[in-house]
Amino acid sequence: MNDENAKNLAFYSISSDGRVTSWSLMKNKLEAEEVVKLKLMVDHDKDLASNNKEQFMYGLAGGMCFDFSKHLENLFLVGTEEGYIHLCSTAYSGQYLETYKDHYLAVYAVKWNEFHPKTFLSCSADWTVKMWLTDLKRPILSYDLGNPIGDIAWAPYSSTVFAAVTSEGKLYVYDLDQNWHKYLCEQPTTKRAKALHCAFNYIDPIILVGDERGGVISFKLSKSLTQTAQPKSPEDNRSQEQMEIDKLDKFLSTQDKIDY
Repeated sequence: MNDENAKNLAFYSISSDGRVTSWSLMKNKLEAEEVVKLKLMVDHDKDLASNNKEQFMYGLAGGMCFDFSKHLENLFLVGTEEGYIHLCSTAYSGQYLETYKDHYLAVYAVKWNEFHPKTFLSCSADWTVKMWLTDLKRPILSYDLGNPIGDIAWAPYSSTVFAAVTSEGKLYVYDLDQNWHKYLCEQPTTKRAKALHCAFNYIDPIILVGDERGGVISFKLSKSLTQTAQPKSPEDNRSQEQMEIDKLDKFLSTQDKIDY
């Protein structure tokens, strides 16, 4: 990322030692600044009534993944080895803004929606992809793909399309606007290697999948997987971005009867 204040090239990293670090290129060397320590959270006395539970913090949690918001530059998500997702801010390095606890194994990826500022996805070794809103502590959707899920990615052209890859070596593509119950595409990627990463091309209808053996495979998406929001009438003068936001908002409004 480009740090406009310091006018230097800067980037962030996350580590299993429990730290998120900001790095800045200063002349011929990198300067490191700690952004946040990921405090380990453990629930004790799980057999007691919920109102008697206490939550303790000690040690540092292993950081697995993170993603900065596309809309609020200080806001970022962190996934940990313990299965927690933390909402953090560079402005409040000493505390979490929120913690999401529905995964029970390591969180491999967290991804903000390209259009909607409150929506994000997570995937985990517990075989699930989950969709969240920042102001709700429970996921609004959960998909069990039967294998650990190495990565997820939102499509850059649609607010409702996303992909996931599994250790079985399969690619799944969903479009919530067409069918939120089931994936629209299931595609084998490799025969003998785990699929670890996936990424959409921002210009062409292509998705890339990387595996544990260093291979990268490209797939061309069908027209059914590249549908974008359309104007409701010739007088509809909303921007494409606003139409995508409205499309996801419409889907989210259908989920408001779910017991979170």
